[in-house]
Amino acid sequence: MSSVTHTAPDRDNTALFLRIALFCLIAHSILSAFSAFAFATFLSPPLPDWLRTPTNMKVYAIGYAWGGQTTVVLGALAGILHAMGRLGTRSALTIFGVSFTVSLGSELLGTYTGLPFGVYSYTNLLGYKILDLVPFNIPTSWFFMLYASLAICGRLLQAKDDSTSKWWWALMAGIVLTAWDVSMDPAMVKTRHWIWSIPDLSGESAFSQFIGREMFYGMPLTNWMGWLLTGIIVARLMLAIVPPSRWAREVSPSSFPLVLYGVNGLLPIAICMRQDMPWAGVLGFIAMAIPLGLAWRAGSPVAAAGSTRRDSIGLRDVAVAGD
Repeated sequence: MSSVTHTAPDRDNTALFLRIALFCLIAHSILSAFSAFAFATFLSPPLPDWLRTPTNMKVYAIGYAWGGQTTVVLGALAGILHAMGRLGTRSALTIFGVSFTVSLGSELLGTYTGLPFGVYSYTNLLGYKILDLVPFNIPTSWFFMLYASLAICGRLLQAKDDSTSKWWWALMAGIVLTAWDVSMDPAMVKTRHWIWSIPDLSGESAFSQFIGREMFYGMPLTNWMGWLLTGIIVARLMLAIVPPSRWAREVSPSSFPLVLYGVNGLLPIAICMRQDMPWAGVLGFIAMAIPLGLAWRAGSPVAAAGSTRRDSIGLRDVAVAGD
């Protein structure tokens, strides 16, 4: 697959896309922070008396049913619109389409056969389920977190466009993505967003028993292996469309993707710490903080990449490098 031919985005459209992206990021961040606070306090069983009134329980039911869905949609819109402003509409929609399709295929395979993640199923808390198996919000979250992960790679890795470099970037992006799941999976299992069904492995090999048994708050090792494998494949396909040099030049100078990545650690870490899963919370925090902190400290790769974009969140695109 060759890189999508691109031209410099129209300035008016760029500004519009980035303004809306910023609005979505702010709303996504507010909902994420509120959800983290709520699950760490009054939404932790048993529910407080003031929440048990008929009116408040109706609000609680609506919020529980729609809050998670809305938060993920806002995060996806933030990522897509930022990509449209930074990469142009064609490239942005192409990487979104590829990411959505391949990650959905992996999730459908996983929920139907147990490969590559293990045996699990989704409840109805994340919205409409495609083929009654995978909530539509799952592949959208794969996209915006991989978008952020590749932006982090652009601050930490050399931006070469040869095949070896693309695979190295894909591996690192898969690891950065999987770091999110250290706290995410235990938290979402605890809140019944999805359910693990560990099979009887007594007749299997020692290796199969090791990777397939409950290992980390009900989660098998195969889950992280599946996340890493899927993340690498999707990231590599995204890099075939938008090569590393362009990620480093157009996306990584903005701190927008870093904020998007970090904000999504708030809720799962808060749930883990409140629900007596301290190792999931602490290790999840460390796993996400390492790449995020290194990327933030490294700063914008703008000088090395040869771009004149110097804004912090992607709104003040004073100039776009000629294409």
